Amino acid sequence: MFATLLPLPLLALLGAASTTPNYTCPHHLYNVQIFSEDPLIIYIPDFITVSEASHLQTISANRFTSSQVADQTGQQQLASTRTSRSTSLESDQVVQCIEQRALQFQGYDIPRTHLEPLQAVQYSLGENYKPHTDWFTSDAQTTPSFGGNRATSFFVYVAASEDIVGGGTQFPLLDAPKNERWCEYVNCDAGWDEGVTFRPIPRNAVFWRNLKGGRGDQRTLHAGLPVQRGEKLGMNIWTRERELDLQYRSETI
Repeated sequence: MFATLLPLPLLALLGAASTTPNYTCPHHLYNVQIFSEDPLIIYIPDFITVSEASHLQTISANRFTSSQVADQTGQQQLASTRTSRSTSLESDQVVQCIEQRALQFQGYDIPRTHLEPLQAVQYSLGENYKPHTDWFTSDAQTTPSFGGNRATSFFVYVAASEDIVGGGTQFPLLDAPKNERWCEYVNCDAGWDEGVTFRPIPRNAVFWRNLKGGRGDQRTLHAGLPVQRGEKLGMNIWTRERELDLQYRSETI
């Protein structure tokens, strides 16, 4: 089980946060580290707060189903390459704060209409997502109604058990960092030929751009490595190139 992030009385109060009419988004003073300029990959410690992480665990509990992938026709289906469980998150007031933070992080020109519903994803023992890209090769997944292709991605480590082993996010085509200070966030014990693996550190996030010159950037190939012990809860935040049809975009409740 995930480590308790807050005392139970405070968790009970947080569980009611989404129903509070005057809920205010916390002011953020997080630092960021540019890991790579080309492709653009930015590491964000403390992207979500302790209370937000607890809230995400609460609202996603008991809602997970087997994760699916899109085939070449655009149809969603189960696949042996992705063995996690996932669920779309309803955009309550706490989730809206996270959504707005993700949009503002990219500048003021990315409207909410470009945002897909946030997706929580749970990995238990042995579960993984083999190397893949978030951008699509199928025209069926990049139609005007879908808002074109996925322009950007965040992967947020919402929570991880204290005993977790494995479960990092690997970018096999990136060069390993030269400065040993990155070892706080990156698995520096991995071989140089294995690319870069970000550790599953709770509340931190990795952001990257999926496209270059309007085309999918193969260097953003990444994998959710198998959990060898423990479990983790992550969250995907995706934005499209253009506006999505109402049926596909993130909406408030």
